[in-house]
Amino acid sequence: MSTITTHILDTALGKPAIGVVVSLEQNSSQGWLPIAQGNTDAEGRINGLTPESLAPGHYRLIAEIGAYFAASGRDTLYVSAQIDFVLSETGSHYHLPFLISPWSWSTYRGC
Repeated sequence: MSTITTHILDTALGKPAIGVVVSLEQNSSQGWLPIAQGNTDAEGRINGLTPESLAPGHYRLIAEIGAYFAASGRDTLYVSAQIDFVLSETGSHYHLPFLISPWSWSTYRGC
């Protein structure tokens, strides 16, 4: 079983993105099923996003960045940022952060 963590950094401001809603979903024969949801804290992190370990499968993290930028009066092209990924290993930790700005977003696999 594997675990997922994430954090969100606002690269335009050079600081953590506070209050961003992030959802974790798993693809199944019934479609995308919600697994967990949380809001980023003062460090841009969500503690306990995956309450239990995740089995191998197809997942996605969705960060609602449009609402985050709107709350600070900044226009953005992007309503959400989504990391679509497959867990094939068991017993691994996956740290999948979001680096966001009003004009772009990116990700990488961290530690």
